Amino acid sequence: PIHIGHLILAEELSVEFGYDRVLLVPSFQPPHKVLSDDPGPDARLAMLKAAVSSDPLFVVETCELDRGGVSYTVDTLDHLLAAHPMEGKPGLVIGDDLASGFPFWRDPDGIVARADIILARRSGGMPDAFAYPCRFASNLLIPVSSTLVRQRVAVGGAWRHLVPDGVAAYIDTQGLYGLA
Repeated sequence: PIHIGHLILAEELSVEFGYDRVLLVPSFQPPHKVLSDDPGPDARLAMLKAAVSSDPLFVVETCELDRGGVSYTVDTLDHLLAAHPMEGKPGLVIGDDLASGFPFWRDPDGIVARADIILARRSGGMPDAFAYPCRFASNLLIPVSSTLVRQRVAVGGAWRHLVPDGVAAYIDTQGLYGLA
């Protein structure tokens, strides 16, 4: 689920790099991740909308859900560039925990041609070098992850203030992540 770490990072990067809006794109099916407790794309979309509906900084973009199948960043960028006219290139945020795998993404050179890559601190292990042009974010390191939220929900731990109120309410009403 979307959590406070996502939202704080998005706001920080919009301020640091001067973005007017942040597009949040839930994937239909990520190419390198399988979650056994995934509630599905409709639930992830509902949680995302519950988290950001009242904040004009955020725009929920459903192109990957509408397209279906495996979601590849280069395809999403093609759609976004056509659907959302903008000055310059969009920024694409990649967590430092994903940086080493970026060369293995579908068409990394095409991604770099379409977007400015921004490497954000997630794990505290920012790479010394990155083989592609990028900017390094100076964001706070917030040790919250979707995995942590799901795990805490499943075992009855403290989790409600790790997500926006609307997301907590959705998890409660839908009984997600093993909530008893």
